[in-house]
Parts: sequence; C-alpha cells; structure tokens
Amino acid sequence: MATVKPKKFLGQHFLKDLDIAKRIADTLDDFADIPIIEVGPGMGVLTQFLIEKGRDLTVVEIDRESVPYLESHFPSLHGRIIEGDFLKIDLNDICPGEFCVIGNYPYNISSQIFFKVLEYKDQIPCCSGMLQKEVAERIAAPPGSKTYGILSVLLQAWYDIEYLFTVSEKVFDPPPKVKSAVIKLVRNDRTSLGCDEKLFKTVVKTSFNQRRKTLRNSMKPLLGKDCKNYSNPIFDKRPEQLNVADFIFLTEITAKHLGKEQKG
Repeated sequence: MATVKPKKFLGQHFLKDLDIAKRIADTLDDFADIPIIEVGPGMGVLTQFLIEKGRDLTVVEIDRESVPYLESHFPSLHGRIIEGDFLKIDLNDICPGEFCVIGNYPYNISSQIFFKVLEYKDQIPCCSGMLQKEVAERIAAPPGSKTYGILSVLLQAWYDIEYLFTVSEKVFDPPPKVKSAVIKLVRNDRTSLGCDEKLFKTVVKTSFNQRRKTLRNSMKPLLGKDCKNYSNPIFDKRPEQLNVADFIFLTEITAKHLGKEQKG
C-alpha cells in the first residue's frame, strides 16, 4: 500500500510539510515522560517524529485504510494502534494515568475533541495540535473578543492556551478551503471552580445562546423574568465581556436563585 486516499466524509486533509509536522511534535517536549495519544495519525506524518523522540505513543485511527498502512510503515506501533472513534473511546482503557493528546485534528470534529479533553482534564496536562484556524482563534480568544465563546470559557477555566502559528492551506493534500493553526493547551493550577461544575457549563452555554443581548435577557431561561439579582451590575454585561472568574460568580448567583426557588 503506497498511500492512503484522503476521505472527505472523515474530514481528512493530510499534511505534507515535514517541518510543520516536526514543530507540532515538538510542542510536547516539556512533557517528555508522559504517554501520548495521537488522534487521527493518517499516514503518520506527525507520528514519525513522535516515534523518533522515543515517546510512549498510542494512536487512535478511525480510517480502516490507514490502520494497515501504519502497521506496515511503523512496526514500533505494533499493538499500539487503536482502530475506532476517538470521541467514543474510554481513554482510561488506553492510558489509566496521565497522558497528553496531540494530532492533526479533523476539521469536522475538532471542537468535539476538545470537549472530550475537558472530560479528562485531570489526566491531561497538555494537549496540542493543528485544527481549523477559526476554531483555534476561538479557543484562544480573550474576553471582549468577537470570537470569544463557549469553548473559550470552558477550556480557559482549566487550561492556559497559546496560539502558536498559522498554517497555509497549500501544505495539505487535498488543500482545505481554510487556513489552519497550531495551538497548545497546558493545564493550569485550578483544582476546583468553587461552584457546581455542571451548572457552570449550563450558565456559560445559556449566556452565549443569545450573545448579543445582555445577561439580564440571555439568562432568563435559567433565572426567569423576575429574578431579584438582575440589579447586580454583572447583568448589564454581554457574555463575551465576562472572564472565567465572572462566570463562576454568575454560576454562584444562579445556584442561590435556583436553591431559593426549590425551597419556595
């Protein structure tokens, strides 16, 4: 098998530039003793550099055509190729302890991949890789930015995020219609939000469902029309103006209000 054909339904765009692949592999050098899970290795352009570094590597590949290619070209991966959907796999079955995640992520599921990383945040000290530039910008966006949104807040609550560099569409086969970018997420020191984590997610998502409105309007599905806390200045703001600490405060307000409603 000489090559693997990129499949549109899997969102595959194979990276051809070896220098960029090496730069992506280098993003995990600060975590040299921690096992790695690579998502969607394809033909192994990134994989080869991780192997060269002697990393404890397991790859997850959904493309049935790629699996035999990887097995034949990278004998050291014997027994370390998981054929399946990364989004559906219990990552503890692969690495029960700490592990890093890396990949040239398929554009069509990149956001879902990062939501999955959040599920294992206490086991993943670092996650890096390449994805659509627009999504990378959204993840790294600071409060006040037009691209700041749900994914930004939920990830920034637990990770320090660095937008590393932009990648031209010309270095892929086939070339995508958009530019790509490489980002790096490093787990921060936060061990707890200090509020109900499930409610925090609900508050963030509810806030951004009507992002152009002030929180006094966008939070009505949760708080109702007559919440006494609407006099708090935070409700004069729009969701993109709030940082993580502000959303924690908003979650605490919401929890107290809902508690009072249940008691009443």
